[in-house]
Amino acid sequence: MSSTTAPMNKASALAEPVDNHSTANGTTTPPSETSTEELFKSLKISASRDTPRGPQHDIAPSTHTTAERARTAVALHHSHQHPQPRPHLPVGTVASLNGLATPQISRPATPYTMNPPVDFDGLSWPSLGTKARLEATPEESQKRLESLSGAIRTILECIGEDPDREGLLDTPQRYAKAMLYFTKGYEENLKQIVNNAVFEEDHDELVIVKDIEIFSMCEHHLVPFTGKMHIGYIPNRKVLGLSKFARIAEMFARRLQLQERLTKQVAMAIEEILQPRGVAVVMESAHLCMVMRGVGKTTATTTTSSMLGVFRKSTRTREEFMHLALKGSR
Repeated sequence: MSSTTAPMNKASALAEPVDNHSTANGTTTPPSETSTEELFKSLKISASRDTPRGPQHDIAPSTHTTAERARTAVALHHSHQHPQPRPHLPVGTVASLNGLATPQISRPATPYTMNPPVDFDGLSWPSLGTKARLEATPEESQKRLESLSGAIRTILECIGEDPDREGLLDTPQRYAKAMLYFTKGYEENLKQIVNNAVFEEDHDELVIVKDIEIFSMCEHHLVPFTGKMHIGYIPNRKVLGLSKFARIAEMFARRLQLQERLTKQVAMAIEEILQPRGVAVVMESAHLCMVMRGVGKTTATTTTSSMLGVFRKSTRTREEFMHLALKGSR
């Protein structure tokens, strides 16, 4: 989707000033002369790639208006100029609203993220140890498997089991291999998954791939959640091979996840690949953390959605997608 860039002085006028300061006589001094264009440049990701459409990775995707982008730029500039006191944290971490520290590289992305959907290595929102696991030698991979197996053996001992009895003798290694498979999405490369399956096609109507089975792991309790994902988009002269939608969903699902994040990551990745007029993703799933523990509600399901482009702006387009995607899905 092509982004419209209005004159920067107009964008600056749309963004409310945030840096006014009062003087002793009660008058206010204007903020520092920093144009919105300069803010955009300063906030652009160093790994971004520029195209005739403009920077592909900056403070917001192309679905946002110039006014929204300007307000975000000014707000971020203000927070950089007037940082709030924060507790001392290890290098490479940021403080969340509840005061917990999270490695910045592993924070989930949102439509306003400064992290691009596809980084310079072709990965998509890699976590802290993704590169080390991806580039590990056979010896390092074997050491990782042994370390994980040892951790599982410790768990068995802590719950009162005997890891040396016949039924559990090989369980630590079996589970370690299974866990590496459950999280194989960290190692997968979005560019290799797409594999140049983007084609020029003069089609501008809704395309939906529905009932994509999803198996993922809840990052809070390390138990599965399963369900179906429905993906729709309106092309902008480019279409993607249909199997790639299921592969993209599988890649993000095979990680420690939240359903809300998973839904949004799939939508943003498709937007990055195709630059369509709009992307819509809806996911319905059941979480075992609500079924086999805690509240114990076996029939509860969770539905999440992420709407970008025309699906966010047009109620009729969104309703058409929801009607076709959810028809007969229950």
